[in-house]
Amino acid sequence: MSISHTSSLPLTVMDSEISEHPLDNVIWAALTSQHGSFASGKQGARRYPVQVAPFAAMPKPSPENFAALAELLTAQDQVALFTAEPLVPPECFELVARKTLLQMVGPATRSAIHAPHIAALGAADVTDMLALIELAQPGPFSTRTRELGNYLGIRVDGQLAAMAGERLHLDGYTEISAVCAHPAYRGRGYPKDLIVTLSNAILERGEIPFLHVLKENLSAIALYEKLGFAVRRPIHLTLLRLAT
Repeated sequence: MSISHTSSLPLTVMDSEISEHPLDNVIWAALTSQHGSFASGKQGARRYPVQVAPFAAMPKPSPENFAALAELLTAQDQVALFTAEPLVPPECFELVARKTLLQMVGPATRSAIHAPHIAALGAADVTDMLALIELAQPGPFSTRTRELGNYLGIRVDGQLAAMAGERLHLDGYTEISAVCAHPAYRGRGYPKDLIVTLSNAILERGEIPFLHVLKENLSAIALYEKLGFAVRRPIHLTLLRLAT
């Protein structure tokens, strides 16, 4: 993956899809559709339970909606928002971090794969999943994150060597997330096998797989492109907490 490809991002974005697409406000779209059962909050702002995911969303940034978001937070809380445009929070919030993600949409057809080494992960695997997440640092993952969708893993001699799963789920789309491998088992193609298996299952449901990746993670972007994922647009990640 060359830097020059990423620098040409505006040419690769599917401009016709940018306006009023559910993936532009993907957390809100999930919390008001397939993940509605996880949502707490009112019409102006919603969030996932802390143990599930750190995500919150508003239908649009406005003083009223930011006020509704503030009501969902405690002094110890911080929440992450995905937006199509950079957020400018009011003074009642403290900006913890900003990052730019690339939103990538997967292929429309299934890929052939034979992966008998892949197994479903459940409640009994949470301790091992959390340990791998802590080691590999693919992104936020907590004690109940696995409840968001199907999570798959690969074990080698009992050790959880790699995992990936489904996170944001909205009408017609499912996000692939938590893609990671133990450092001792990298280079074996395990993330590829997991992504293809998840993508195939999502496509079988009549949905479209997608994912988010930090724009500077060139090696991951190269893998995703090799598997048929294409950049749709940049997404702005904003981490907020209440001002003290």
